[in-house]
Amino acid sequence: MSGMDSTLPLGQVAAAGRPWRRTLHGSELAWSLAFVLPYAALFVAFAVYPILYALWMGARPALYAALLDDPRYLRAAINTVVFAGLAVNLQMALALMLSGFFARPRRWIKLLLVIFLLPWTLPAVPAYLSFHWMLVTEQGLPDRLLALLFGVPGPFWLGSGPLALACDIAASVWKWMPLWTLILLGGRMAIPLDLYDAAAIDGATGWQRFTRVTVPLLANLYLISALISAVWTFGDYTPVLFVSGGGPAFASAVVSTLGFSYAFDLSRPALGVAAGLSVLPVLLPVLILLLRALRRTEVRL
Repeated sequence: MSGMDSTLPLGQVAAAGRPWRRTLHGSELAWSLAFVLPYAALFVAFAVYPILYALWMGARPALYAALLDDPRYLRAAINTVVFAGLAVNLQMALALMLSGFFARPRRWIKLLLVIFLLPWTLPAVPAYLSFHWMLVTEQGLPDRLLALLFGVPGPFWLGSGPLALACDIAASVWKWMPLWTLILLGGRMAIPLDLYDAAAIDGATGWQRFTRVTVPLLANLYLISALISAVWTFGDYTPVLFVSGGGPAFASAVVSTLGFSYAFDLSRPALGVAAGLSVLPVLLPVLILLLRALRRTEVRL
């Protein structure tokens, strides 16, 4: 056996034993380190260090006791759950339905898709400020439409907490729904048309083809998109900050905008960091549930 082993080619010996690994030496190692170290330094400086520093700033239990004693925080926590829950579910459900509309092979629909994607391509701050100026005065677009079409005066959109929060949700859905529509549209286009043809031959209606073919095959993509959207929405303070400003009197504030106020308006950055970290006990179970649902709904063609 030893004689036979000695005559085997080097690749077969490596395959029969431990996998062959190539190690870098000399100039190759130096060039590899030269390319990797700058990226590693940037990652440590702008990702690892800020996260660790924020965890250190928000590690004192007294900060969370101060948050619970503040009635504005309890209201902001409820607003955060309502804002994230409604915004994520609305934009994902609407994106799923609109992706079916834009999947039709018609030229005018493709042109309409380009126009539909414009809100997503706009910078967030100007887009949300335009919402603010449309809603803050009586001469804004919604009030003028109500007056012209129905002859009724529009409400003071940003004058009450629930109505202001609804405006923030509408702005967030308007901004991000085109992205998820485009992603789900790509998923729909990847489904073979033969499956729809076979279902139609078997007598399936349009609704049955949607529930029995489209929904199972898009379930993973839908859940992944909802997962990413939930992470973004929980930490996104720009709709609330630039549309309603968290007003009136913090009635529509969310935890992220309240933490912004703690850190910059009250000069208490540690309390602002603690407010941001307080979202984790709610966000982490949501992520775990979505990941478990993603594993259960795995579908293969």
